[in-house]
Amino acid sequence: MDAMYKAVRGTQDVLPADSGKWQYMEQTALSVAQDFGYREIRTPVFEQTALFQRSVGETTDVVQKEMYTFLDKGERSITLRPEGTAGAARAALEHGLLAGALPVKASYVTSCYRYEKPQAGRLREFHQFGVECFAAAAPQADAEIITLAATILESLGVTGVQLHINSIGCPECRAQYHAVLKEYFTAHKESLCGTCLDRLERNPMRILDCKSPECAAVAAGAPVMLDYLCDDCAAHFEEVKACLTDAGLSFELDPHIVRGLDYYTRTVFEFISDALGAQSTVCGGGRYDGLIEELGGAHVPSLGFGMGLERLLMVMEAKGVSFPETPVCEVYFASMGEAAARRCFTLTTKLRQGGVAAECDTVGRSLKAQMKYADKIGARYTLVVGDDELASGTARLKDMATGETEDVTLDDGLYSVLYNKSLDRQLAGMTDLLGEELGGLDGLSGLSL
Repeated sequence: MDAMYKAVRGTQDVLPADSGKWQYMEQTALSVAQDFGYREIRTPVFEQTALFQRSVGETTDVVQKEMYTFLDKGERSITLRPEGTAGAARAALEHGLLAGALPVKASYVTSCYRYEKPQAGRLREFHQFGVECFAAAAPQADAEIITLAATILESLGVTGVQLHINSIGCPECRAQYHAVLKEYFTAHKESLCGTCLDRLERNPMRILDCKSPECAAVAAGAPVMLDYLCDDCAAHFEEVKACLTDAGLSFELDPHIVRGLDYYTRTVFEFISDALGAQSTVCGGGRYDGLIEELGGAHVPSLGFGMGLERLLMVMEAKGVSFPETPVCEVYFASMGEAAARRCFTLTTKLRQGGVAAECDTVGRSLKAQMKYADKIGARYTLVVGDDELASGTARLKDMATGETEDVTLDDGLYSVLYNKSLDRQLAGMTDLLGEELGGLDGLSGLSL
């Protein structure tokens, strides 16, 4: 096949057979977020390059190696978004959201772009669900977004996920830590990669995030930020932990979590799955109290998280999570002759307008071919219309699963029969799903309702 007919490396197609899984993840996440007061925001796929340089950080791998940056026809430097927070922060500033009711709570499903080595769960075009909370300084806000992430994972049936948390302090206490860290890594310079040698001078904390095995081995013995927190940061972190404990969420202190973006401060966290080996983080985030100020606004304590949907889907499939049944055709009208084809089209249109999934022949197939097609698409019922059926005004409705048939009229009576069958099935499915969700809620990290 010619290369132009293949997806670009690091991208993938979501085909109709799988799109229902994506819709389920996205709609569940957005719905749970709405229960927490987070409403959807949509931002452009590209921004001014300077936005990401200032927010994400010049010393990060994202800015140094991974951004898709180009000059547009106006000679402006433009970058495809590598993450969602910077665009949401820019929108909050540009549209004056921070002058309204606070905190500002936003959620989104978005595509992101990073030029890195494609691998399972890590693509060059990938998708995230994320939330941002602007103007919330209290530790309860940290606990809230962590609880939100846990609730989404629980609602999706994801098990075997462990919450890891850390605090990386504020600029004041981090300055002392940077000095100690620089001294430590300087003593191990011969074991650091070229990129980390540069980081040693500019931002030694970035070395802790290096994926090189040699650098990771050195970082394992490095001093930890928790030992250098100022009194305010230490008190904030203690309250975050207390809130999580009160909410029934278990967690593990992980001093090696620093996250990969420079805007993070204080609380950082990751949800780590036991299903994917090395690619184990399904959600990560934390506080970024200085970001809005860095972008030219006032000091606005803020926080958020991102949840990679490709990786989340891999975890759900590895865990054998049940996805909702993919909607299928409720009834297929098979026709014989032009008059019957026209009548089938009219009946199909009316049913669709009433919310019943229906199909009819649009390619001029023979009756035999139409029935094969109905079977391939999984139609629940079929109804054959020919001259005799048109004359009598009745036809035989066949249940494709059981083979049972019943006579129906080709008028509003048909609509009533099919609508009721569809409604009964939907209600039965909703009852089953509600029962599963209520059962899952009973075990939601010990929370009592």
